[in-house]
Amino acid sequence: MTSIGPLPIRPLMVLAAFVVGWFIARVLAKRKTSAERYKSAGSLVYSSLLVGLVTARLAHIARWSEEYLSSPMSLLAIGDGGYLWWAGVAAGLAFMYWRTMKQRDLRQAVFTGAAAGILTWFLASAVLEAAQRQAAPLPDLELLSLTGQPTALHSLKGKPVVLNLWASWCPPCRREMPAFEQAQKKFPDTVFVMVNQGEKPEQVVRFLQAQGLDLSHVLLDPTSSAMKTLGAQGLPSTYFFDAQGQLAYAHVGELTLGAISSILSSRSSHSDHQLTPQAQRAPQ
Repeated sequence: MTSIGPLPIRPLMVLAAFVVGWFIARVLAKRKTSAERYKSAGSLVYSSLLVGLVTARLAHIARWSEEYLSSPMSLLAIGDGGYLWWAGVAAGLAFMYWRTMKQRDLRQAVFTGAAAGILTWFLASAVLEAAQRQAAPLPDLELLSLTGQPTALHSLKGKPVVLNLWASWCPPCRREMPAFEQAQKKFPDTVFVMVNQGEKPEQVVRFLQAQGLDLSHVLLDPTSSAMKTLGAQGLPSTYFFDAQGQLAYAHVGELTLGAISSILSSRSSHSDHQLTPQAQRAPQ
């Protein structure tokens, strides 16, 4: 599961957690303060969320600075899922404590709301993880190579697989292609499969040559059967499978090299087959 309709699911989880925290903080504050003061509780929860998100993003960029600086525009790709959650939570709570030093009548309400929001986010994350563990394995589809040779996706089992669904007319697909080219060099023990959706071989070859891309596994899916099988709602969509072919992570939208590296590195501890880069900090 990567989305609800056309909307990515992880931002919706953050929104749901915020709404829960905001609502509880306002209700509790209204019981203990004036009718006007309780509105400040909701505003404080909102401000703390913004501080947390900005900190989480900056902390993630700092952690993967070499990958982001190799393509500076990727710093702006905030939809790539690159956030260091524990740094964001710590910063948000610290900001909340600082702001309530002179508003102690709101402190209990906003911290209770924050706790409820964080719990909501953790529970939603656990449900999503469980749903992905129960998701269909690496699909047993027969696709085509650029030369027209049948290729079975299922035959790639045995190594971790990153499956990217893309098309040359899709702007975020085009932007993320160089990141996948770099990632396949950095993670040689992972198979990166770029599955084009619905385009003719000459279109795909012309695009790859024009962009100067050297991608090891580019397959054609003329009928977009992969999108239907995986339930993808849009392009690009990327699926991370472990060595046994089980889905470990899914993302809808553009990915950066920093985000790809973070996902593969964080998932390595949950897999029997280690997703380790060729070097700890391989030069790009």
